[in-house]
Amino acid sequence: MHNHVDGPGRTQRFKERLEILRDSALHHQVRAHLSARRWTRRQWIHASLFTTIGVMVATIVPGFSTVTQVPAAEPYAVLSLDLPELSSTRQAGVVGDSWQIVKVKSGQTLSSLFKDLGIPKETLQRILENADAKTALAKKLKPGTELAFDLPVAGGLRSLRYDRDADHRVELTLDGDKLKERVVARETTTRTVVLSGKVGRSLNRSARKAGLTAANINSMTDEIFKYDIDFNSDLDADDRFSVVVEQTWREGELVSTSPVQAATFTVDGKLYSGFRYARPGDKPEYFTAQGRPLKKTFIRMPIPYARLSSRFGARKHPILGKMRMHKGVDYAASTGTPIMAAGDSRVQFVGRQNGYGNVVILDHGRGYTTLYGHMSRFGKIRAGQRIAQGTVIGYVGSTGMATGPHLHYEFRVNGVHRNPLSITMPPPEPLAGAQLASFRTYTANALARIRTVENIIYADVDQAPAPAQKTAMATALTTRKR
Repeated sequence: MHNHVDGPGRTQRFKERLEILRDSALHHQVRAHLSARRWTRRQWIHASLFTTIGVMVATIVPGFSTVTQVPAAEPYAVLSLDLPELSSTRQAGVVGDSWQIVKVKSGQTLSSLFKDLGIPKETLQRILENADAKTALAKKLKPGTELAFDLPVAGGLRSLRYDRDADHRVELTLDGDKLKERVVARETTTRTVVLSGKVGRSLNRSARKAGLTAANINSMTDEIFKYDIDFNSDLDADDRFSVVVEQTWREGELVSTSPVQAATFTVDGKLYSGFRYARPGDKPEYFTAQGRPLKKTFIRMPIPYARLSSRFGARKHPILGKMRMHKGVDYAASTGTPIMAAGDSRVQFVGRQNGYGNVVILDHGRGYTTLYGHMSRFGKIRAGQRIAQGTVIGYVGSTGMATGPHLHYEFRVNGVHRNPLSITMPPPEPLAGAQLASFRTYTANALARIRTVENIIYADVDQAPAPAQKTAMATALTTRKR
């Protein structure tokens, strides 16, 4: 009976014990699982590193994450302002109150220029009825030309102004059905100046800075001093040059610069000089201070960018297969390569001749002649014409008895063939007599100008010319008006 009473209590105690045992078993499994997943030292190091990086990123990134605040658009108001009244002159449209200066751009024509300004074609046709305007504006219009248009408030073209040349300005005025022309003489001043400078880092840059034009620089390097100075290897920064030119000025603007009249170049303390002078009836050329031409009488190689393929002397002919005297030299080059005259000459023959094919023969005087064979075509020359050294007389080809494109070049003295590669070329004919006396007077004046300027500029090479020195330099030059 007692056992029956205690049954429910024992059952309750049994359930409680069972729960305790189940919880213990579960906790044991969890502890075993955690023991199996314990982190290694490397994992703890990585975790610490990532945590540190995370903290740094959280600290730095907010500084960059600030969004730029776009300022709110401020309200604005439109006000009606009264424009100033036009002057009575403007209202009346008096001549000269509304000139517009236009500079012609590349590719722009007179027609397109008038169209851009809103000037009708009929007006353009009336302007071109003037012969002078047609020549200057329609035929010789170049980029950079300045034209002035008088366009009054009322509309329509009233006057057009342009430069006929450096000394004259033309103004065309439309007066009803008439076109009136007025030519205004413009005073120009020509100054003989000495432009001097040091080579520095770049001869071209220094020369342009001194005031020389591109043509002046080419004259120095390609005509005057090319036989004495190697401009690729001989120059130092302290080498200097001085050039005498004539500058034409108009209304305070430099209009043009003449060719080099005289020039000196000092390289490693050695002075080289050249002076421009024209013999009676001849073109100007450059001479030494002693009156000898700087240009050589003949150039050794009358064709650029060529390879010597056959020399002067006996050889087996490549076509005939026989031993024959090769009376000239051959230069292999591509078809169409230009061929130059070896010296100043008169064209003796232009045409086709035996195995030479298309051939040109030049007479240089004093018994010297040169022959150029196998040309593909001739230059713009004719028999009897006088041409200068370097003139293109034809182009490389393979006409006549030739195995490929090349120039056959012969040099003859009194009809006898000579080797162009070894013959001593005749010296150029120097000035003599009255020509030499006139030349020496000219060179003395030019050298005096150059020395005056150089003594001023290079008196102290470590200091720049003072203002007083510049004034002295100006007094050493000559000026004339016209």
